[in-house]
Amino acid sequence: MFSGIVETVGTVTAVREGEDVRAITIRAVEIVEELTPGASVAVDGACLTVVALAEDGFTVDAVGTTLARTVAGSYRPGARVNLERAMRLGDRLDGHLVQGHVDALGELLEVVPAGEYHRMDFRLPPIVAKVTILHGSITINGVSLTVNALPATDVCQVAVIPYTWSHTNLAHLEPGEGVNLEGDLIGKYVGSMLAARGVLKEAGDQDDGVLRVRE
Repeated sequence: MFSGIVETVGTVTAVREGEDVRAITIRAVEIVEELTPGASVAVDGACLTVVALAEDGFTVDAVGTTLARTVAGSYRPGARVNLERAMRLGDRLDGHLVQGHVDALGELLEVVPAGEYHRMDFRLPPIVAKVTILHGSITINGVSLTVNALPATDVCQVAVIPYTWSHTNLAHLEPGEGVNLEGDLIGKYVGSMLAARGVLKEAGDQDDGVLRVRE
């Protein structure tokens, strides 16, 4: 379990392609001392297991679903990645409940400077759009963010404060670039339970993927 509060931005130093597996080595001197083989680390919001350690970083393996549903398949040496170690039981929850289970890929549409902060619009696939509400929470590349506006049923706008802008990789994204998305955990469970009871329509009932109360 994670909180969506990025601890540091690491740098991909090597990528090794294997059969159905991608070994990704990341330089992260700020957190490596407290890692052990088998530990969980959120890499751009995707929970991955540390398989090897070095003095200045660690290696994770990405396979199957991870490569299909996250940006891990596009990593190249030099890529900057948001990193967060798993929470300890009893830690302050400064962000929101984040599983590290990426639901789908989104797309950055626009970045607009607004005084000291930046507004960012992202395209959301139906699986994430249906659990995203105004002023609710969403995880983008592992960053816990508040939904600032919903300009369309498949678009989410967030406002990124200067600290987050300078301490994550969001500032390095370009329009058209893919991002890892995790929808709000509570919204997913509530929506699933209500849909099972027939209170809500399933996302597939309409093309926009939004859950609606049945009439």
